Amino acid sequence: MKFSFKQFIVPNFWRKLAFMLPAVILMGVFVSVLTEVGWGTDPATFMNVNIQKALGWGLGNTEVLVYGLMFIFTFAFGPDRIGFGTLANMVLIGYVIDICKWVWEKTGFHAFVLSAGFGGKLCIFIIALLLFVIVAAVYMNAQMGVAPYDAMPSIISGWLPKVPFFVIRIIFDFSAVAIGVIVGKLSPAGLQGSVVGSIAMSLLLGPVISLVGKPLGKILNPEPVPEVEAEEITE
Repeated sequence: MKFSFKQFIVPNFWRKLAFMLPAVILMGVFVSVLTEVGWGTDPATFMNVNIQKALGWGLGNTEVLVYGLMFIFTFAFGPDRIGFGTLANMVLIGYVIDICKWVWEKTGFHAFVLSAGFGGKLCIFIIALLLFVIVAAVYMNAQMGVAPYDAMPSIISGWLPKVPFFVIRIIFDFSAVAIGVIVGKLSPAGLQGSVVGSIAMSLLLGPVISLVGKPLGKILNPEPVPEVEAEEITE
């Protein structure tokens, strides 16, 4: 399928945009809280944070570079997956995390998390994770394009129809964690984040977001969803 600017204008465009943009921004906010706790993030953020430290860049610039390369792959082999949500995800989240990191340091939240005991960190982690799951589900169900990171395993799955999608997705996420570990080990800054936590999230986040997203999908998409699109959402 060829790329067309018409695919940016989806049904119920303004309503979906009003949900999608705040959801993307809040994803960055809640991921920034998860990085403060240090118990693990989604595999993409784990990889990008370690690349960021190795390059000495901000996370926003790093994600534009990494997702920009993935965007080229998506544009070449899955252009129908591109929309406003694609661009918002690849550009906004990293910079939101950078801004939040500065805010957390200036407001004392960073020091608070560091000094919090196990119970305090557990509460912060659970709340941030649950809120991240909700806003991620809102973003996905807006159906305004797929993030470059999510588009790649979907495209690869189309090339390997005999391999279940969840297997491809797990391998893809594990590869991101592996890249993060390798870069972190080679970087003078050392490994950033929790490997175990990020691996656990790679296994759990997808199914949980899909589960939470089902009722949200009815709100954002009152019209019947075509069968093919519905399959992509559950992926």
